[in-house]
Amino acid sequence: MKPIIGITMGDGAGVGPEVIVKALAHSSVYEMCDPVVIGDAKILKRAAELLQSSAEIREIHNVTEGKFIHGVINCISLDLLPENLSFGEVSPEAGSAAFKFIEKAIHLAKEKAIHAICTAPLNKEALHKGGYSYPGHTEILAELTDTKSYSMMLSSPKLKVIHLTTHVGLRKAIDLINPERTYTVVKLAHETLQRAGYSDPKIAVCGINPHAGENGLFGEGEEEEKLVPAIEKAANEGMNVTGPYPADTLFFRAVRGDFDIVIACYHDQGHVPIKVLGLEEGVNITVGLNGGVIRTSVDHGTAFDIAGTGIVDERSMLAAIASAAELAPKEAVK
Repeated sequence: MKPIIGITMGDGAGVGPEVIVKALAHSSVYEMCDPVVIGDAKILKRAAELLQSSAEIREIHNVTEGKFIHGVINCISLDLLPENLSFGEVSPEAGSAAFKFIEKAIHLAKEKAIHAICTAPLNKEALHKGGYSYPGHTEILAELTDTKSYSMMLSSPKLKVIHLTTHVGLRKAIDLINPERTYTVVKLAHETLQRAGYSDPKIAVCGINPHAGENGLFGEGEEEEKLVPAIEKAANEGMNVTGPYPADTLFFRAVRGDFDIVIACYHDQGHVPIKVLGLEEGVNITVGLNGGVIRTSVDHGTAFDIAGTGIVDERSMLAAIASAAELAPKEAVK
């Protein structure tokens, strides 16, 4: 039995509906999993017409009603959006609906009706105007699963990065980093890669300051205070973790193959290298959610500037679906 992957539609005014229809046009998706979209069937139909797709948009109420064959897109439709929703415009209705698509997916995952979640992008401004003040998907998922210790992981064919902090300002990010948080993320990285088949994952921790502080020359000893104790503790427990290393050379070394994953200290430190390597193949993974809920996502936004044009690239969605299928709990798929 293949894993059932719940794909949330994201913001209906963005490229989410188009990228889903484009991705599900690939027969390879149906070879690796049984995909079911959680969103709005009429918006998916509009995207299919725009793309001149012959796919059948099949509205279902339960996953068990799904017809999982190439050419059929099963959609658990919440019917929350107007048919004439404008492309590329911030809409409170679309922001609210995007939240409710995620909420439904979490409910299905908790019931084991789906084995993993893959999310199309949402728009933070629309989300806030729709009444939900979250920085992004990761924080929504953490709250809905009552998870306290979690992290954002970015994955591409050449580089994997996991973050100590994400959607906070730089000054606050540094304040939030402490040995406990660093140890937690090292352990999450170790366990996640082990489940993915790495027997002894090589983990590298990035420094906070230029040149990782260079023995006190830069910063105020943040590396020694916030990172080193956790690295030593994890290493003493048998985890293959080293650092802290200067950011200006560490990512090059990781891409070269010296390390399996890099622990970044703040948002841009980890996101920039992944996105420079290519938006099309990047995957966003939420690590450590309670209940074993697996969530992957495209590594791009709603792209309002091209929504409705049909030119969106589906490669990141394909990669996200593949990662969800790979990481889905194997014991649940029998």
